[in-house]
Amino acid sequence: MRTDPSPGSLPAREHLPAAGAGTPVLDVVVPVYNEEKDLGPCVRRLHEHLDRTFPYAFRITVADNASTDGTPQVAARLAADLAAVRSVRLERKGRGRALRTVWSASDAPVLAYMDVDLSTDLNALLPLVAPLISGHSDLAIGSRLARSSRVVRGAKREFISRTYNLILRGSLQARFSDAQCGFKAIRRDVAQVLLPLVEDTGWFFDTEMLVLAERAGCRIHEVPVDWVDDPDSTVHIVRTATEDLKGVWRVGRALATGSLPLDRLARPFGDDPRDRDLTGVPQGLARQLVGFCVVGALSTLFYLLLYSGFRHFAGSQLANALALLVSAVANTAANRRLTFGVRGRGGAVRHQAQGLVVFGIGLALTSGSLAALSAATAHPDHSTELAVLIAANLAATVLRFLLFRAWVFPDAPPTTHTPDPHLPDPHLPDPHRTWSDAR
Repeated sequence: MRTDPSPGSLPAREHLPAAGAGTPVLDVVVPVYNEEKDLGPCVRRLHEHLDRTFPYAFRITVADNASTDGTPQVAARLAADLAAVRSVRLERKGRGRALRTVWSASDAPVLAYMDVDLSTDLNALLPLVAPLISGHSDLAIGSRLARSSRVVRGAKREFISRTYNLILRGSLQARFSDAQCGFKAIRRDVAQVLLPLVEDTGWFFDTEMLVLAERAGCRIHEVPVDWVDDPDSTVHIVRTATEDLKGVWRVGRALATGSLPLDRLARPFGDDPRDRDLTGVPQGLARQLVGFCVVGALSTLFYLLLYSGFRHFAGSQLANALALLVSAVANTAANRRLTFGVRGRGGAVRHQAQGLVVFGIGLALTSGSLAALSAATAHPDHSTELAVLIAANLAATVLRFLLFRAWVFPDAPPTTHTPDPHLPDPHLPDPHRTWSDAR
């Protein structure tokens, strides 16, 4: 059970709770297709390593992706010889389909997978899953692109891998370094929420899962790995790269159109200190200030464009009032969502009404500045008007932030999302989580 933190201390994510013996802590899936030659030696090597070094109960699941050679027979013999090995047969191909099927049915609290060639040094396995067991992270990936990784592979694969990850960073704003390394792990409670949203059933499956996890606020742990390329790999590079790019386009379009339920996913896992009310600690002041400044700068540009457009057919006072009114509505909506993290329609009308009061104060400042300019100069030029308006808007901006923070959005920490009744409460222990005694 989680121990409530003392007042003023930061809470930690929950360590997976202990339960009765018999359930493995770790389920390592090895997806295979026509690997009758390498399957036996690789699984036995993996089993020996885990039996010797892993301190908890484990399981190795061979997921046969509709192999047409002797792979099913080899997998069955391994399951018969080794108690910690089981075999699952799928009649349709697809690495993503295999992982989804096995992970969805597994009772282990930590789920992992690795390629059958064991290109990744197995000494990285315990560092991969340890942060998930401790509750520090939600997912973990091996990275061949970290500075301390030691990798042996050809120039062609190196170029393709780095180019693909650059595409992910540029198009999907991914922050993880290596999407394609066949060495990943995930907590089962996280997988239960993420897997139904992942559409791909092939090689793009884990990339899509990582992107969704990152957008959902999950913590992704990266482990530098030692990796040696398998010269006998059966992966078709060009076809796989093409399918991956199609997946990038599909996920990017879904993110751009808002068809993914990211609000529903926002930080549902673990115990985030940003979700706690800590006495004496300002709630996100620096982040709110930066967000307000960005929104304010964009709103000012929007206002100036509107003012210049309205000035062609209206006087300065009317153009200023119209431009301020339109930009004020947009400014309040943007600050509500981006600066103060308020989502949903609840309170939106009240916030806009209070925003219009703040707008009235800004109108009084800017209109008063224009009136003072007109009194000082009979016919001020357009550039002078803009300079006066910019100065007045800067003063109004400072006051607007203070009013927004203290009056319009006084109780708007980043936890204002509405909990989904179909998702577990992240602040309560999950009675369905299981854990095995140490081996």
